[in-house]
Amino acid sequence: MQCPSVSRPVRDDGILPPHRYTSKIPDVPTFASRPSSALSSASSSPSSPPPPYEDVHFVSKPIFVSPLSGSIESPSLPRSGPPDSGLAMSCNSQASISHLRDALSSLDTQMASLLSQRQELELHLEQAVHSQSPIYRLPEELLSSIFVIGVCQSGDQDSLLVSSLMLVSRYWRDVVVNTPELWATICISPHDSLQKARRKLARSKSVPLDITVNFSPRTDNATSVMESIIRAMDLVRPALWRARSFRLSVPNKPQAHAALIRCKEDAPLLETLSICIFHSMQEDHCASPCLPLFNGHIPRLRSCSFTSFNFSWDKRMVSGLRVLQLGGYWNGFSPSVDKLLEMLRGCPQLEELALRNMSDTDPEATAHPEPEFMFNKVVKLPRLVKASFYYAGNMRVRMLLSQISFPALESLEFCYLDNLTRILEYLRQQSLTSLPLRHLRIESSFFNESKFVTLLKRLMSLTTLELIDIEDVSGFLLKSLSTPPNSHPWICPKLEHLSLDGCTSLEWDSLRSFVESRLSGKSPQLPSSPMTAMRGVSSASASAHIHALAAGRCSSLPAPRRLTSIDITHCHQINKEMVQWLRMYVPDVCCDPAKGVWGEAVLP
Repeated sequence: MQCPSVSRPVRDDGILPPHRYTSKIPDVPTFASRPSSALSSASSSPSSPPPPYEDVHFVSKPIFVSPLSGSIESPSLPRSGPPDSGLAMSCNSQASISHLRDALSSLDTQMASLLSQRQELELHLEQAVHSQSPIYRLPEELLSSIFVIGVCQSGDQDSLLVSSLMLVSRYWRDVVVNTPELWATICISPHDSLQKARRKLARSKSVPLDITVNFSPRTDNATSVMESIIRAMDLVRPALWRARSFRLSVPNKPQAHAALIRCKEDAPLLETLSICIFHSMQEDHCASPCLPLFNGHIPRLRSCSFTSFNFSWDKRMVSGLRVLQLGGYWNGFSPSVDKLLEMLRGCPQLEELALRNMSDTDPEATAHPEPEFMFNKVVKLPRLVKASFYYAGNMRVRMLLSQISFPALESLEFCYLDNLTRILEYLRQQSLTSLPLRHLRIESSFFNESKFVTLLKRLMSLTTLELIDIEDVSGFLLKSLSTPPNSHPWICPKLEHLSLDGCTSLEWDSLRSFVESRLSGKSPQLPSSPMTAMRGVSSASASAHIHALAAGRCSSLPAPRRLTSIDITHCHQINKEMVQWLRMYVPDVCCDPAKGVWGEAVLP
């Protein structure tokens, strides 16, 4: 293949004209071609490596392109060969393309290497900047205390929060792992594995533990549940000496017996003990109680919650308590009044008492008749603040309240106790001395409404009144709360929360009058003055005079507080317009959602 030649014009005198077509390309750098021998040798050996980037020299001077041969020329380099050697120069330039590409590839490799070094330096710079942050300059002890406050003292320890703290940085992970208080909550259940509990036990070192073993009765295979409970108790048994709280929940009594038989060591730090057997109606006499638990050495025990656990009413288990909760005792397993009074007598600092789901006691089996039983051996509970009786037997509750003195009681609940009239009388007798009751809840029971109003007159500190599914609530109760007696203070002047859930016999007019009376503390029915009628004044002046008399009458009495919430759920006699009226005067109104055409819930 031959390169085409370019003809030059000849003058008449036979002298070639100057190179008019020679074009000068300024300021364009180019590469000087290597000697032809080197190029030919490189092209002849395909296995030879490409030339290094340093062998390609840059030319800073202008270059020229010859119009005859089309080759690249540089004024700094002498031309080799006669003018007719343009064919060789053109072929050499084509051969140098591969070397130029190889040089660019080498340059790209170096740039990639420099980029990776830059990224590594940026990472080191970011780490150096983070190390100067104030949070990373905190001592480990202070950072560990912050974690403990944020995780353990938030109400309920969240394991996901601990895992999130460990993902922040390696330094935070080391601090979390070396903080034993963050691993002091041990839970074993079908959703919490033994490996996780074993890891927490190892990381908790020797701090007090909160141990929970919870197996619900939803599991079909009872054999596997028994094996899981035994393995869980064998795991936590060596650490029971430092248990601060222990909670056991199992389906039946044999499983509880298999678990509690392993609780024989002393528990000097135990403060809270909870044992729950879900199948409370099951009468299993083969599983005898394994007593005493923890070798009888539980000096710090302050809270006990037993559900269907037969501990033979041992006073050593329930002495010196602050919280006592008993429930799930039926037929012959329910405690008698004498046993309960004996246990309460051993807890003079008791603050909370709850009796739930018990068969009622037999009145004929009581050792003392009620009048004598009422005035002898009264149990004084000066710190009792909360009491709850939920299907605990009407006779048992009556006899207990007649023998207990509770001058600091603030919260009281009666649920499913049939007739409460006699019980309300005992409360009224207690109020003659001291009864600072703030919260009263009565559910699914009935009582004499007039006696209940008499009791409410004594409850000057009551702020929350809940009447759930009470058919005896009528307009008489609300009218008594709406109008103060003559020369007497308002009934329940501090009442702010009223619940009338399921009270279907309630009248709307009485409810509206009650809400209006609590707006300003004045009675909606103002008495008319006979002097005004005799003087025959105008209606405007008469109205002003009546309001002035009412204001003077009520100025000596403390005005009642305005209602902040009212619950009228399941009160079908209250329609949508009535609810809208209530929402104008009460900030929080709870009611049934209105139903659409197809029964869907819509806003009222």
